[in-house]
Amino acid sequence: MDFCKVHLCAYMKAAPSTSRRSWIEDTFCKRECIKFIPACRDLHGCYPTCQVCQNLIRCCCGRLVGEHTCLQTGPSVSSRHVPGSGQEEEEWSVGCHTQASTTNAYGTIDFQDSAGRNCHAKYVRVEVDAKAETLLQLMLGEWKMERPKLLLTVHGGADNFPLPLKVRQAFSKGLITAALSTGAWILTDGINTGVSRYVGEAVKTYGTHDLRKRNAVGVTPWGIIDNQSDLIGRDGLRPYQPVGNPLSKRVRLNGLHSHFLLVDDGTLGKHGCQLGIRRKLERHIQLQKIHPRLNQGVPVVCVVVEGGPDIVSLVLEYVSSVPPVPVFIFEGSGRVADLLAFLHKQTAMDRQLATDIQEDFLQRIAGMFGLERADARQLYSLLMECMDYRQSITIFDSESEDQQEADCAILTATLKGTKASPAEQLSTALAWDRADIANKHILVYGQHWQVGSLEQAMLDALVMDRVGFVKLLIDNGMTMNRFLTVSRLEELYNTQQGPTDNFLRHLVEDVKQTHVPKGYRISLIDVGQVIEYLIGGAYQSTYTQKRFRACYHRLHAHGKESGWDSSGHLTKTDSTLHPHQRAKSTLSGPPFFRTAQPYKRKDRSVVITDLKRDQQQTSELADSPLFVYNFNDLFVWAVLQRRQQMALFLWQHGEQAMARATVACKLYRAMAYEVRQSNMDDTTAEQLKSYSMDFGQLAVDVLDRAFRQNERMAMKLLTSEMESWSHFTCLQMAVSSRLRPFVSHSCTQMLLTDLWTGRLNMRKNSWFKIILSILMPPAIVLLEFKSQAEMSHVPQSHEALQFGWDTGRPEAQERQNTDTEKGSVCWERFSDPVAESITPITKQCFLWTRRLYEFYNAPVVKFWFHTMSYLAFLMLFSYTVLVKMEDRPSTQEWLVIAYIISTAVEKTREVSERCSCQSPGSPVRS
Repeated sequence: MDFCKVHLCAYMKAAPSTSRRSWIEDTFCKRECIKFIPACRDLHGCYPTCQVCQNLIRCCCGRLVGEHTCLQTGPSVSSRHVPGSGQEEEEWSVGCHTQASTTNAYGTIDFQDSAGRNCHAKYVRVEVDAKAETLLQLMLGEWKMERPKLLLTVHGGADNFPLPLKVRQAFSKGLITAALSTGAWILTDGINTGVSRYVGEAVKTYGTHDLRKRNAVGVTPWGIIDNQSDLIGRDGLRPYQPVGNPLSKRVRLNGLHSHFLLVDDGTLGKHGCQLGIRRKLERHIQLQKIHPRLNQGVPVVCVVVEGGPDIVSLVLEYVSSVPPVPVFIFEGSGRVADLLAFLHKQTAMDRQLATDIQEDFLQRIAGMFGLERADARQLYSLLMECMDYRQSITIFDSESEDQQEADCAILTATLKGTKASPAEQLSTALAWDRADIANKHILVYGQHWQVGSLEQAMLDALVMDRVGFVKLLIDNGMTMNRFLTVSRLEELYNTQQGPTDNFLRHLVEDVKQTHVPKGYRISLIDVGQVIEYLIGGAYQSTYTQKRFRACYHRLHAHGKESGWDSSGHLTKTDSTLHPHQRAKSTLSGPPFFRTAQPYKRKDRSVVITDLKRDQQQTSELADSPLFVYNFNDLFVWAVLQRRQQMALFLWQHGEQAMARATVACKLYRAMAYEVRQSNMDDTTAEQLKSYSMDFGQLAVDVLDRAFRQNERMAMKLLTSEMESWSHFTCLQMAVSSRLRPFVSHSCTQMLLTDLWTGRLNMRKNSWFKIILSILMPPAIVLLEFKSQAEMSHVPQSHEALQFGWDTGRPEAQERQNTDTEKGSVCWERFSDPVAESITPITKQCFLWTRRLYEFYNAPVVKFWFHTMSYLAFLMLFSYTVLVKMEDRPSTQEWLVIAYIISTAVEKTREVSERCSCQSPGSPVRS
């Protein structure tokens, strides 16, 4: 039974699909000569009847008469022009003397060398005039090759030639490193001699065995391949020996290439037919987009190693084309490469050679290629024409000590040789994911950038998950307050690129409990609901809060009125806003809260300067909410999009390291649970679980380090001041199975006590003092309050920071700049920058107004006040029930009625506020 299964699987793998077989055979053809035209001018008199002559004289296609399998009826033989015969000479051509038929050679080559290592390569036999569009469709669709981001077309000597060790190492390592790091295709002749053989050795030494990443494509003439019969077959696995007879005039295919296009023009043993189709394919690839998000085409660079006279014409064609194709030459490789390198250096200052140098150079050309004087001068003229496009030619000297790495030199030459703008060069480097190239050669001093180009580069880097480029742009001055806008953040959530698998869209459907249409655009409100759904409990995201919704809808409405574009930039109507207002009006509220900053006293002159600036900006920012911590928004986006490396990088920036790690740990764990419940891939669930453990360990490490330095401050990291219904959510998340060993019961009790008492500093008989102060308000001035330094360590609400709410601390009115020493409202009202009487006024205001406010705002006071009010209500209610009722309500009855009504109104307000922040049908998982 097992034996049958094995053979059945092998048959299914080897059997070609009908659609694939029919498409290749219907699309590609082979060419065969159908008319014998002798190549020799002096024919024997007995030809064509003489069998000896038939075995000696060859057709112009390179075959004997007997090797023509598709001759027309009868002996289709044409004699060349014989002097004095009056007959016109007939020239052989591919179009007139060959016919196309369905290709009979395609499938997979199984290269078998002496080392016993098998390499497979896809191949197909195509006619010489095949369309480049169908060839690219074959490579991408049938062969499943990855789309190229760079095309390295290698030209050079076709015969074997020695290559110096340093040049060989630089060529091999540079070519393969550039190809692997950018996702490039390498085009060669694909034969086992000359420069193609060196490319194969480079793939063997520095390349990979993965066929999808080993994109070395050989464009080879069908007629020069030895043992062609081994390759004839339809979609099968064809064994092939890459080592052939050294005495044979034909060549073998190189076994380290991954794909072969075998170009057939009907000839046998003739080179050159592949150059035209290869150039057409290069031009067509050059028109393809380098990335779906970018408008740049795929760059092409020609790499020259050694080479004969025909390489000069190819180089001239590349550099003179529009747009030009950069040419990268390895100096020291020999022949044409050295000639071009010599001329490039000698004509750097003066575009003409001196007479004596020119004469020596002509003799060098003639001796190198065995040419006559006229032919040598003609080749010299072509070489000098190449120097007219010297800006597209790069010479690499592997012997130079200050020369950069070959791969960097190739990529730099590719960027500089195309005359692209800095923004286009940055986009190309972004597609390659080569931040080092961008750092050294693009983001340099003196570059001129268009407005918005760097912001667009940052957006592309985030969407394409280029962590190195995000870091590079931040290091070069890109600020998130300037970059992140509502539309950009929503565009990031709606991107279809990356390892999302529409998982976030599935979560939105689970939250809304309805089907989301295909074109539905996820909003920040939806994201907030997903976060609440994943975290569960009483947690409320900033994105779903009532005030955030109001600001969100107001910004969208304002954007429609003022022409707010899709990229999140403000148009001409908004350009009149203050720069600080434009920077701060970007919507970026994080879905979790901020811990307090350590207390730091400022100089009085600095405080007065900050006060003047704040007063000046108060009116400007009146209608614009303040949003901070943009790194937190991007961090949550990276977590929800399952971009772990990007999330780890963003975690290192901004604030709240432990809180963010804890939130990521919780989100990943909840996402893994959802994946398992949705019967998705088990690998995805395990991956999410691993991500959760990584961030859990980071939270443990941060908390451990904090406890070692300051235990009290470490406890402040575990919570933040939230609304009463979600007061202990962050603490509940932090004191998880991974963090619980660090959180002792006494420390937790100490932290909760600070939150419970507020600014009141009571050690003994606290309940007695509170009750006495409630009954006798003048006793409040006798109570002891915590200092500003002590209160600066108490966690503060990010909501208060974001919307400017007064939470009752002296520094609440100045929280827009996170300064704890800017005074109270009374300070702002009565202060004069020049006067010396600021401190008494501030102190007086704090003694009377602030102490009253802080006392009644403390949670413990609120508890005792409500408790005493409820006891009084019970007493009055009992009195009204037990005592006989009069015709008109008594004072006691009015008080009971007022208490009941006020309580009902308050409960209704709480329920309505909660419902307004939670859309209908959005469950909150416990």
